[in-house]
Amino acid sequence: MTEPSLTIVRRIKAPVARVFQAWTDPDRLAQWWGPHHTRVERAELDVRVGGDFRTVLREDSGERHEVSGTYTEVVPERRLVFTWAWKATPERQSRVTVEFRPLAEGTEVTLIHDRFADADAATRHRRGWTESFERLSAWLDVP
Repeated sequence: MTEPSLTIVRRIKAPVARVFQAWTDPDRLAQWWGPHHTRVERAELDVRVGGDFRTVLREDSGERHEVSGTYTEVVPERRLVFTWAWKATPERQSRVTVEFRPLAEGTEVTLIHDRFADADAATRHRRGWTESFERLSAWLDVP
């Protein structure tokens, strides 16, 4: 039996270098990361194989969520792979793969989040990633 996963493909009207930087610079990531009802309170990124990341999100309600992981693959402007675990459930580690493909009109980003513990977790993460991509596209559209 395979573990639940999700795949999201988005076209973003910005060059690959700018989109990749949005994923790898903590100040830029803090501008768009997370669902609509959240904001990034803290982003720490050590974008290298074996480097860690940690992001703290605060919901509009005040509730805080912390996610962290380790980069297992980093190919500048092409691919990021990292583990993913919420502080509240560290035993439920999953994996995120983000691929960046240049297009004439911008960048195609493919996100694969796999190794979920159950289908409900995949469903919740699909909503979060979908809203994050909406925020990323809107943020990159600002000159």
